[in-house]
Amino acid sequence: MLTAGKCMNKKPLLVVLFLAVMWSCTPDYYDQVFQIAREAGIPLIQVAYTKGDTRVTYEVSTVPEIVARKDGKTVFQAASLSKPVFAYIVMRMSDRGEIDLDRPLFEYTDIERFVDKELARRLTARMVLSHMTGLPNWAVSPGSPEWPEAAIVFKFRPDSAFSYSGEGYAFLQRAVEQIQGKGLEEIARNEVFLPLGMSSSSYTWRDDYDSLAVNGFNRDGEDRGKGNFPRANPAYTLRTTAADYMRFLEALSLGTGLGKESREAIFAPLVQAVRYEGKPRECDQRIFWGLGVGIEKHPELGEVAFHWGDNGAFRSLFLVVPKRGLQPQRILIYFTNSQAGHDIIHEISSLFLDNKEPIAIHEWVYKNE
Repeated sequence: MLTAGKCMNKKPLLVVLFLAVMWSCTPDYYDQVFQIAREAGIPLIQVAYTKGDTRVTYEVSTVPEIVARKDGKTVFQAASLSKPVFAYIVMRMSDRGEIDLDRPLFEYTDIERFVDKELARRLTARMVLSHMTGLPNWAVSPGSPEWPEAAIVFKFRPDSAFSYSGEGYAFLQRAVEQIQGKGLEEIARNEVFLPLGMSSSSYTWRDDYDSLAVNGFNRDGEDRGKGNFPRANPAYTLRTTAADYMRFLEALSLGTGLGKESREAIFAPLVQAVRYEGKPRECDQRIFWGLGVGIEKHPELGEVAFHWGDNGAFRSLFLVVPKRGLQPQRILIYFTNSQAGHDIIHEISSLFLDNKEPIAIHEWVYKNE
């Protein structure tokens, strides 16, 4: 069991001996990132940030049991940050005419698992990417032996309301694999990882992850292991680093490898994202969804694209802040190996973005267990 954060002695320590490795960064940011992570009880955090031509990257450990790597290549579970990478693949396929975003997906793959076949025949890639399928997040746990055959029951009629769904992404995965005649990992490697130089990233386990992948921890500091996924899934099984994922976010924001209309469609707010059915909150009024990413309409920062990741003991977030006035585009991403990883959204975003008005994303994402 670790003794980070709230469980640690707050007296001055020679923490620098076991803290972290930092490269291309400022001392002030480093110290504050450490303090934020330590106070939250987060054992290890990776942060990458770009502002115009400025790039800073950190890997910070707050406990002696975990040593930050000098090369910054510790690999984290990306959780739902897996989804925007897959959305990018689908949009590239759309540009090439391989998939029609508005063509029913049953024309590409089977709908055997759906209880209501009539509603299933209405599902399209556009609905999946904007979370308008009406499907639950999962029929059953996607890591369970039962999941591949589990019956899928709709929560809403398709295209009627926002309903965040990993099940929808898995359905679209089957269509994409059928179209390309390849598995998800091979497709992602050809479409994203190799072209963008994401050498540490994979939807499946790699041999080098035995030494590179970090273990995750719950709020009590209990080791939950590295995690084992029985199959590649575009909704949650990506493993990567902050530096790798920053390469993807820079490409996505610039529209690299995408047509102009596809790039614009990804970042265009399509639907208001009320996260909890029947329980609208004030923060929901500022949160929308495009094709693969969330968008907050923020009074200071503009339309901030984001996505969060939550695999229990691994939590993460990215923010893409558009150019506004004299401010260049800014991108922030962090990965943690802790169930407390979303506790720090407000602190980390304010540190790097210097916004006076808190981002609604913190309240929208954060759940205090």
